[in-house]
Amino acid sequence: MARTKDWLAEAYRRLDDAYGDQHWWPGETPFEVAVGAILTQNAAWVNVAQAIAALKEADALSPATLAAVPLGRLARLIRSSGYYNQKARKLKAFVAFLREEFDGRMEAMAEAEPGGLREKLLAVHGIGPETADSILLYGCGFPVFVVDAYTRRVLVRHGVADEDAGYDELKELVETGMTPDAATYNQFHALFVRVGKDRCRPREPRCAGCPLEPMLAPEGGVSSR
Repeated sequence: MARTKDWLAEAYRRLDDAYGDQHWWPGETPFEVAVGAILTQNAAWVNVAQAIAALKEADALSPATLAAVPLGRLARLIRSSGYYNQKARKLKAFVAFLREEFDGRMEAMAEAEPGGLREKLLAVHGIGPETADSILLYGCGFPVFVVDAYTRRVLVRHGVADEDAGYDELKELVETGMTPDAATYNQFHALFVRVGKDRCRPREPRCAGCPLEPMLAPEGGVSSR
């Protein structure tokens, strides 16, 4: 665990020095952040941004207006995000949950106990661990770390995590290895995304010049995992 803590601290320092504040997650309101977390499933953010812009233009980006818009129209509005029929149903399910549990108020949701809230979110149609944790961290401000494919790839290639580690195992690895702080988790997740896109690519990773290159094992190189 001491080695993991040291690695995480050093990785954060190097990535933060190299890339600076990532200003993530984009969103003007907590509800917009939650909607974005659902829409970004299997989608590039540029396409999600188009869908959110369409919702704003249609005045359908509040719990009340999104609940009222017909399902078919909602699907058409978010078409750019892909899987739009499924995502329309997911958005409807989340809004129904928000209205039933918290009177449609993200502010009230942010006052709930995070562990219990996470379990409730995971019971909502279409919300898995990564989406739930994104809502908890970025929408509610809870110190909950979000794991994604970029995080996994960097941790596995650097030998910090096993290739077969599950989502919750990777989440616990980071959360127990760092002081719980929402702003730090926010930035670290965004930095993993940045280095994953710029350097730690699925194929042919660009290790030379990467901020994390000095932290590779002495034998050098990374796997193609």
